[in-house]
Amino acid sequence: MKRKPESPIAVAIVEDSPHLRASIETIVGRQTTLRVAGSFADAERALEALPGLAPDVILMDINLPGMSGVECVRQLRRRNVRSLIVMLTVNDDDDAIFEALSAGAIGYLLKPATSEALVGAIHEVCAGGAPMSMPVARRVVQTFRKPAPDTAKLDDLTAREREILERLAQGFLSKEIADRMSISYWTVVDHIRHIYEKLHVRTRTEAVAKYLSST
Repeated sequence: MKRKPESPIAVAIVEDSPHLRASIETIVGRQTTLRVAGSFADAERALEALPGLAPDVILMDINLPGMSGVECVRQLRRRNVRSLIVMLTVNDDDDAIFEALSAGAIGYLLKPATSEALVGAIHEVCAGGAPMSMPVARRVVQTFRKPAPDTAKLDDLTAREREILERLAQGFLSKEIADRMSISYWTVVDHIRHIYEKLHVRTRTEAVAKYLSST
């Protein structure tokens, strides 16, 4: 059921650090406009409870024990969980950012985030925004400012390389691709290296951008 405008925003937290999780709970709990809907130390327990809780916003760490935060986001989207998901993590590399956003996250905040930044991000995402820490926003902008890729070079890829590139575009990690394609992790790594060489790129983000521009 859609939240009434006057109702507090229901926020769920998925964070494995007990200290940080408690700190976020305190920050959220002190706001009259917010409430803690649930708090979880790992993705597995979060995945069981969140579809039923249906919080307005989920604050999700990436580096969780067991299932990663990115995979948890992907699984939540597959289960039609419509909560607005903001990643809260120390990971600021291009691949982590792209994978999280591709999986279905709306925002991306870097730790440590101030209480003002955290509360502001929750309100911003509920207002239709996409909150991102400044370094992350800059990287996203730089990605879109890159010259249009030479799509003709995609023809140089083998069928297997194209399949792997397509899965990269869907946000899957190398290990997940290996499991789904029933090949070894190192075989996937070799294929990705060949993809980079053929497309004249250096990162997963650049390779996927070149792929998406041709589809």
